[in-house]
Amino acid sequence: MEGNGGNGNKTTGGLTGFFGAGGAGYSHADLAGVPLTGMNPLSPYLNVDPRYLVQDTDEFILPTGANKTRGRFELAFFTIGGCCMTGAAFGAMNGLRLGLKETQSMAWTKPRNVQILNMVTRQGALWANTLGSLALLYSAFGVIIEKTRGAEDDLNTVAAGTMTGMLYKCTGGLRGITRGGLAGLTLTSLYALYNNWEHMKGSLLQQSL
Repeated sequence: MEGNGGNGNKTTGGLTGFFGAGGAGYSHADLAGVPLTGMNPLSPYLNVDPRYLVQDTDEFILPTGANKTRGRFELAFFTIGGCCMTGAAFGAMNGLRLGLKETQSMAWTKPRNVQILNMVTRQGALWANTLGSLALLYSAFGVIIEKTRGAEDDLNTVAAGTMTGMLYKCTGGLRGITRGGLAGLTLTSLYALYNNWEHMKGSLLQQSL
């Protein structure tokens, strides 16, 4: 029995030495001054320095030279897909409205259902194609301008929107190009203004003080 007890003590001592329990411990006063943001207080009997458990750095490790935000090329896929889905949904609703309006004098029979479905399909495809094409042109121009200038700011957004409107309406002649460019310039300028509204408001408040 004593031999077994001795072996148990040796095993416990070996494990204790391995985990460093034999070193200097941490008192209540030492643990009380350690900030534990977002964590429950650790037990003072744990032989772990709680300072090593505090996350004061970023949660994710980024590759060297990578940005914390996605660039225009990464956002292009989301933009194009989102615009296609939005256009399809809006076109389907518009097609349903037009189909019900055009067939309101017809009885609710199979020919009316087919006509309504045809209108929904036609309008959904039309709007999905339109918004998807605009998103594709805008994303392509945005990526090209970003790579050319080597910077990412609101100027790229406004320039890409203006060029998208001009190219999309180029079949309408000089007047169509002008209208398309002005439309793209207006929409992207409003979008840039919306993104920077809080910053501009804060700057105005600082200047007024």
